[in-house]
Amino acid sequence: MELLLDTVNLEQIEKLVASMPIAGVTSNPSIIKQEGKIDFFNHMKKIREIIGFEKTLHVQVVATNYEGILADAKAIKEKIDPEVYIKIPINDEGLHAIKTLKAEGYNITGTAMYTKIQGLLAISAGADFIAPYFNRMENQNIDSFDVLAAMSQEIERTQAKTKILAASFKNIRQVTEAFEAGAQAATVGTDIVKTAFAMPSINQAVVDFNADWASIYGDVTIAEM
Repeated sequence: MELLLDTVNLEQIEKLVASMPIAGVTSNPSIIKQEGKIDFFNHMKKIREIIGFEKTLHVQVVATNYEGILADAKAIKEKIDPEVYIKIPINDEGLHAIKTLKAEGYNITGTAMYTKIQGLLAISAGADFIAPYFNRMENQNIDSFDVLAAMSQEIERTQAKTKILAASFKNIRQVTEAFEAGAQAATVGTDIVKTAFAMPSINQAVVDFNADWASIYGDVTIAEM
């Protein structure tokens, strides 16, 4: 299981990478908008400084035609770092660009995914990651679990190296369902990450353990014994 952060907030990234087993950071224009008009390339470099090269950084193109996507990808790779993953929407222009960029050694993440056929085509084109939109599919009455399971089966059947990077979640239940459906990774907002440990019973268990310890040894910790 790989858990990635769907944010470009430097403070949140630094805090969560330090405390949790985070595998990388993803971004797109909508996420960047939340931070305002940042110094784009320098900001992405700061994210890389925080997460290091052992984690993945995913940055999305904004051009919509083949030539523009290639130009965006080149700029992202040259101005951020050569290990960055280029996020490209899976449509006809995007698939065309993916085939070209993979032949040139780029790391690719296919995004804006809602259907089985998008996933199958992206796998065939050699995308390193594919990012199906879990909650957005549900909102359109598409069986998210079924779509992810089909993509997972295709990866297994063809022995492809593509990983499913599930995205677009409204709650932690959807995240766990995505992994159950075969996703190897998921990218989530910081609000979703925080809900993972928000259950009152978890904190109550810690309180009860401490109370039981204190009833025997007082305020002395194990390290102080």
